[in-house]
Amino acid sequence: MAFIGGRILGLDVGMRRIGLALSDPLGITAQGIPTLVRRHLRKDLAHLTRIAGENGVVLFVAGYPLQLSGDVGRQAILVQEFTDLLQRHSGIPVKMWDERFTTVVANRVLRESGMSQEKRGKAVDRLSAVLILQSYLDSVAEEVEWPEDASSSDAQ
Repeated sequence: MAFIGGRILGLDVGMRRIGLALSDPLGITAQGIPTLVRRHLRKDLAHLTRIAGENGVVLFVAGYPLQLSGDVGRQAILVQEFTDLLQRHSGIPVKMWDERFTTVVANRVLRESGMSQEKRGKAVDRLSAVLILQSYLDSVAEEVEWPEDASSSDAQ
């Protein structure tokens, strides 16, 4: 269980859109929510801060688009700059999370689902945000130490 006292908002930050995903209250699963079409920096920050406030968000997890080599490229710098502003504007911490393959996986999943190219374009940012957030939630869940008798109480 990855419960940290509130929900987590996952972000797939792009130049034109920000894919969004919200954790359940216990921090176990990620669900996609409507993608933010970017208009203006201040409006984007206000929109994300409002969503966070309405949903009890205590942490943003933003996809960090490192290069395949692991190096920080131009897009990663832009995302870092945006998330720094978001953290200052909202007062909510931001965790950067390696997203190197999420867009590739999201596109593959949507293509294999038989979804049209037009619909895939609209859904890929949301699915990428879900994959980023779910990956983070799964990693946090692996770090939790369960009491030895916790598994036996489920079997009874």
